[in-house]
Amino acid sequence: MEPSASGATADSPATSEPVDLSSTPQSLARAVLARRSEYVRPHRVRVKIGTWNVAGCPGVDKDLAGWFVSGKGVDKSLANLDLSGNNAVEHDKAKLRDADEDSVRLIGGDDIGLYVLGLQEIVDLNMTKEYMNRAVYTDNGPVDKWKAALEAAMPTGYQLIVSEQMSGLLLLVYASPDVALTLTNVSKTQVGTGLLGYFGNKGAVITRLVLGETTRMVFVNCHLASGAGSNNLERRCWDVSQILAKTQFEPVVHSGVSEDEGERIGDEDFAFWFGDLNFRLDGLPGDDIRRLLTLHARGEYGTSGDDGAKPLEGEGVIVSRSSESDDSTTLSSHSGDDSFDTEDTLPDPDDFPEDPSQDPTSLQATLDSLLPHDQLRRMIKERKVFHDGWREGQITFLPSYKYDVGTVGLFDTSEKQRAPSWCDRILYRTRRDKQNHEEKVKEEIEAKKRDEEMKARGVEQDDDVLFSYDPETDDGDDGESAPKDSSAAPYDEYDEEEDQQYEEVVTKDGFVDHISLDIYTSHQRITSSDHKPIISIFTLDYDAVVPELKAKVHAEVARELDRAENEGRPGITIINEGAPSQEQVVVDFGEVEFLETKSCSLTLANTGSVPAVFSFVEKPGLSESDDASPTWLFTSFLQSDGGNSDSMGKTVTLQPGETILAMVTASISAISQAKALNEGQAHIDDVLVLRVEDGRDHFIPVHGQWLPTSFGRSIDELIRVPDGGIRKFLKDNGIKGSISYDLPVQCSAPKELFKLTESLQTLAERCVADEAMLEDLTLPREPGWPFDAATWTCTLSQMEAFKTSLISALDTDTPLLEALPVELSSPHKIEVVASVLLLFLTSLTDGLIPPYLWAKINNALPTLTSLPPALWPDAKNQILDILSQAPNHNIAFVFLTATLSRIAAELTPITAEQHRGRTGIVGRRLSLRRLRRGSDDDEASRKRKAREKIYADIVGPVACRVNETEKGVRERERALVEICLQRDDGS
Repeated sequence: MEPSASGATADSPATSEPVDLSSTPQSLARAVLARRSEYVRPHRVRVKIGTWNVAGCPGVDKDLAGWFVSGKGVDKSLANLDLSGNNAVEHDKAKLRDADEDSVRLIGGDDIGLYVLGLQEIVDLNMTKEYMNRAVYTDNGPVDKWKAALEAAMPTGYQLIVSEQMSGLLLLVYASPDVALTLTNVSKTQVGTGLLGYFGNKGAVITRLVLGETTRMVFVNCHLASGAGSNNLERRCWDVSQILAKTQFEPVVHSGVSEDEGERIGDEDFAFWFGDLNFRLDGLPGDDIRRLLTLHARGEYGTSGDDGAKPLEGEGVIVSRSSESDDSTTLSSHSGDDSFDTEDTLPDPDDFPEDPSQDPTSLQATLDSLLPHDQLRRMIKERKVFHDGWREGQITFLPSYKYDVGTVGLFDTSEKQRAPSWCDRILYRTRRDKQNHEEKVKEEIEAKKRDEEMKARGVEQDDDVLFSYDPETDDGDDGESAPKDSSAAPYDEYDEEEDQQYEEVVTKDGFVDHISLDIYTSHQRITSSDHKPIISIFTLDYDAVVPELKAKVHAEVARELDRAENEGRPGITIINEGAPSQEQVVVDFGEVEFLETKSCSLTLANTGSVPAVFSFVEKPGLSESDDASPTWLFTSFLQSDGGNSDSMGKTVTLQPGETILAMVTASISAISQAKALNEGQAHIDDVLVLRVEDGRDHFIPVHGQWLPTSFGRSIDELIRVPDGGIRKFLKDNGIKGSISYDLPVQCSAPKELFKLTESLQTLAERCVADEAMLEDLTLPREPGWPFDAATWTCTLSQMEAFKTSLISALDTDTPLLEALPVELSSPHKIEVVASVLLLFLTSLTDGLIPPYLWAKINNALPTLTSLPPALWPDAKNQILDILSQAPNHNIAFVFLTATLSRIAAELTPITAEQHRGRTGIVGRRLSLRRLRRGSDDDEASRKRKAREKIYADIVGPVACRVNETEKGVRERERALVEICLQRDDGS
């Protein structure tokens, strides 16, 4: 069948198929593939494959240009070639000026689109030491030599596609400029089967490439085990099985999409296996073969002058060392393949006088009588190797091995006198060949199963067997049908009279290609090795992708898919009611303070025709408990009528026309966040992603302006802030980030600490006075109040709002107590101030007692936790002496401990007698009242000390910066603060 304009037949799988884009969305790749006939165009490429065992001989690279590129060295008298109309033979007289009358010139130069060369024994691997050196160390010298020789002969612009060496094996692939642009997915590998079963003195180098984004091709250059014995034959078959089993290519990638798995030999569209396969002739005397073929080479076969063989005239003998494949011939008894003609069955030459190949004295008749003894054909016949669809062109040339170096037609005259053999071969297989083999195997299995079932029923033969014979398809010997292509006949039987035709092959990707073997022959006049080069030329007609046309189709399909898909996709519209513009939805929180919570509501409406399921995408790796990257942005859904947000969940479904509110909340509550924002290492910026299932994502930018705070800074920074607060100071001085230690010191300790401790003392006195004056007010009696969160009476929601007001007052240097509502009770006020004090101490980056001061205290007082109260005054003096090395920290620590001590004394319950006389002392300062001596004094002292101990347990961890994993550190922190809470009078 002739190729169509697009390279596909009318009923071919490659024909464009209509794709209904309106019913259900199709994948883009499938839709583009369905229109492939629009962006592929027919191309033709000539592929020349050459294989040559150069036997490690010096100077052989000089012959490469002549036979492989220029096509010289094919002798008409030594090969039965059909030159009439063969498009692989050069007929251009301008290119045949230097041609010999007895030789033909094969096409070459820029008539070939793809040159594939397989060489064997490019280095001498006979010596074990030399081989081991090359197995361990890479020597690029031989490869560079062959590449240079080949590139010097190549036409201008040809590009190297593959260069792969394994020991003595070398595979080179060159492509014309036009073909090179269409080659992709080049994958190459090596399989060693030699020494110890895996070294590279034997094995194969393999490459896979994709031509025109449509056609997958594999090239295997191998050197199998040498030797003519049965063990050597089995080893060759084993070598082939190892190459097949171990070859693995990378997955094919098309348009950036990789296939799921890598490929193996057999997954391609066209495979070519060539090299020194080393298969020999069995069952024939080597001397007779040499003598017979030498007579043919001299043109003396059938004449009276066949009493001796001499070198052809004009050919000298060059003395050179033997190749690595030197071995003696062990003859085995084996009957020839019955499907090939033998000397007893040759046709009468009088019947076919016009066909010299049928002359019993012709070279081809002699070759046909030898081929049934070829080991490779026998192994295929016995299904031991290359039986799964591999083919070879008709052999019309002399055996390729073994010749005396420097001669034409003179076979081995050395002491070993090896029998001539076709060691060097070129096999090929198409995807259709492999599929036909698999179908045949399946049919045989089914036939065998039917036979077994018949035998089980006692029927020896099918009743209609006499009527089921088909002479067109059945074979008298083994049931294999005759091939359809005489140029590439399977080994068991072929028909030389069959006209050569293009073979149609449906590729793995559904395209239709056509391939033909134009010529298969040897270059007998190349004499620099004991092997003759073997050549094959193929013509491949294939569909190739035109990138420009494919890009156009891709764009059209993408638009069609997008339009069709959008009609059935859910649509969500987002409206920000308070935004000045609705062109782009942006959430702007404005100025954001530490601990402040700000919210913004967005209206989400389903404006599509189908239900919409959506949710906000959560940021990976972030959680509220992750202090390293805490969450500051929160989202939730509310009913548009103000329903409960908890009932909505994280994922919401809206019917067409329905609306819902999305609440976006910002809250900077973590110290690490405040520190990063203060230092300019972070910003209040993010992007929310609203993901609509089967719809498009909506991206909502979120912005805010951070107001600097005194929280999350060091004492050394805060003592440099003057009156007016940190925000004014940073703004007036244009400070972005941390406060430099080069600025002048404004106060001896952070002013924020002064204000907090002063407010606590004032509120403690107020609480006691209010309890005395107000009958319905009773202060909490827990000893940890007001610093223990478990004792707070103010609700958490109120607490957070009031804490934000106090922090703002600290950062703007305004009175603290005025920032709290007047109607707020004094116990609630002191709880709020106490919580802010603890947060402030926690946020100090260096702490009241930095790590280096803690280490000194720890060394000076190693028994801090076991000191008796009688020694506490001395311990307190030692602690303060150490802290005096950092005056600012010392003063801040003294202010804190003094305040805690006074509050503990102020809040210690009074005796019953004092309670009865409370009204008489309301006007006096309660902090100066005296306790009664005796048992009441002891009881008050005991309760005050209990309160101080709990205060120390709460404040110690937030005041000291120590290694929390250190054993017993919490107890030592408590003891340090408790000792320093002791009043100067020792009580």
